[in-house]
Amino acid sequence: MDNWKKLSFLPQKELREGQNNKLRSFITAQLYPFSPYYRKLFDQHKIKPQYIKTVKDLKLIPFTKKEDFLPDDEHPNRFRDFILQPDESSIKKYQPKSKLIYLALLKISKGKEEVRERLSKEYRPIFLTATTGTTYEPVSFLYTRFDINNLHISGYRLLDVFGVQKDSRGVNLFPYAPHLAFWQTVFAAFAHNVFMLSTGGGKVMGTQGNIEAILKVKPDIVIGVPGYLYHLLRSARQMNKNLSFIKKIILGASAVPSGFKEKLSSMLVEMGAKGVQVIGTYGFTEAKCAWGECPTDIGVSSGYHTYPDKEIFEVIDPATGEVQGEGKDGELVYTSIDSRGSCVLRYRTGDLVKGGITYAPCPYCKRTVARISSGIYRASNIKNLQLSKVKGTLVNLNNFGAILEAEKGIEEWQIELRKKDNDPYEVDELLLYLSLSANTDQENLKKRLCDKILSLTEITPNEIIILSHQEMLKQVEMEISHKVKRFVDKRPV
Repeated sequence: MDNWKKLSFLPQKELREGQNNKLRSFITAQLYPFSPYYRKLFDQHKIKPQYIKTVKDLKLIPFTKKEDFLPDDEHPNRFRDFILQPDESSIKKYQPKSKLIYLALLKISKGKEEVRERLSKEYRPIFLTATTGTTYEPVSFLYTRFDINNLHISGYRLLDVFGVQKDSRGVNLFPYAPHLAFWQTVFAAFAHNVFMLSTGGGKVMGTQGNIEAILKVKPDIVIGVPGYLYHLLRSARQMNKNLSFIKKIILGASAVPSGFKEKLSSMLVEMGAKGVQVIGTYGFTEAKCAWGECPTDIGVSSGYHTYPDKEIFEVIDPATGEVQGEGKDGELVYTSIDSRGSCVLRYRTGDLVKGGITYAPCPYCKRTVARISSGIYRASNIKNLQLSKVKGTLVNLNNFGAILEAEKGIEEWQIELRKKDNDPYEVDELLLYLSLSANTDQENLKKRLCDKILSLTEITPNEIIILSHQEMLKQVEMEISHKVKRFVDKRPV
């Protein structure tokens, strides 16, 4: 497919030299000449493209934030400014090297029309995915043929990292939508030449239809959103289905606590599966690709293996913007060095990572590419709770997920934040909704949860409410939402 087999085992020095070369070339030959947004940004801050020679020089460039894509009355289609847009004028004015290429193409072609066609094949947007709009309104990111090829490449690399075999069969349960997770999975199967049935998830075929499809195909790989995949496997267990053919569960589009992996594995063992590997992925729309863990023992993460010839990751202090050292906590910042269509530079993902990035060889697969720690959580899940009239407390809601996913008696859950008596001037309240498996001691579970939550977050829920399984499925929007709604903030802005 590409040079991945060699690239992923190169010494760090060679990987970094390659990144520096790609970064210089991408900024001078692509981003500055053809990106309206970044050419304006560089000019405003008096940054010449040639100033950026190495990864360390990225600190000279201001960050890009999610808000920079959002439309306003003056710029209703602001996302278009991030699309590379070469034309004859920009080629001649901003990129001498491109000008020579352009003139060479003219010389060997039948004229300008053929040159335009060649440029169109590389730069014309023909496909898009979009953000889900959970924090901001959805934003579209455009792909050209060049990017579609990259989606094949990242897909091939993902399945290679997962250890997928050529004779494997898979079922893709991601929701059918213009979202990265679904399409990355589709193109991964194409690139790796493995059979993949993409059902469209619960919203398209329903849980019963998906279970029947899995029993018919008998895949060794099942891929999907953690919450829905858990719901589907639990439903299959209640029907006494035999899923002994499943060898790998691949999870994406949401955080995957180690306790959740153990819960999924135990459930599959009850349905006849042996030695199941539960593997996490990380991706986001703005990168137009995803990264994966390599197989390890259940409960252990290798970290997400990155592609040094395609992107650069930094970890920064979210308060100061200072770049952090290897293994340090902070916010992930992403830079593309090999894309067309929509391109971002020093993009603040809003994802906080505990353990940062490591450059040591992976202890499990021995690949030498940089690895992102799996301890990733959304900055938006850190809430300031006004628990008294005097002061507030910062609470990381992801800590609740780590506790609740590991509890064997809990089948579904949701955290709700609201104001006491629905009064916007009152204190905050945190409600925990649960549905429990049969024969669970409710009172004992409530006490145990309160103790664990207090120990980890220094607060306790104002109320723990037990609902029926069907009530909870409706509350978290299991089969109608692209992502299961675990956290709901009903406080007025």
